[in-house]
Amino acid sequence: MENKQDKADNQVPPLGGGGGSFSKSECLGHYKWGDDCYGWNYIDTEALSVKQELMPPDTAEQLHYHEKANQVFFILKGRATFYIDGVENVLKPEQGIEIKAGQKHFICNKENSDLEFILYSSPSTKGDRINSPLTP
Repeated sequence: MENKQDKADNQVPPLGGGGGSFSKSECLGHYKWGDDCYGWNYIDTEALSVKQELMPPDTAEQLHYHEKANQVFFILKGRATFYIDGVENVLKPEQGIEIKAGQKHFICNKENSDLEFILYSSPSTKGDRINSPLTP
């Protein structure tokens, strides 16, 4: 017989900042961006955004910055090349990097295999992305 505590332990809170578990198959939303790149939203609140993204070989995003959001990228698979304020940084799996608000940056995958990473943004980057036509 199930007691109240067992029932409470088995309930999964809702996604989107509600404290629940998540995965690629159980996420807030799946999206496509850039040149055949993909993403999965796991937490999406004004204070925090957590996403997983996949970049195929030879893809890059546009140089940009955020006025308010600080971001942390954590590499899961592949090698990521970041340009932050004109400086190149190459990360391998199990390495991360912080990008502060105001820093011009972009990530690219120069490798022959997929790049996957977790992206944390605080606060959320909704409405806080300024693309730059300049090259790094």
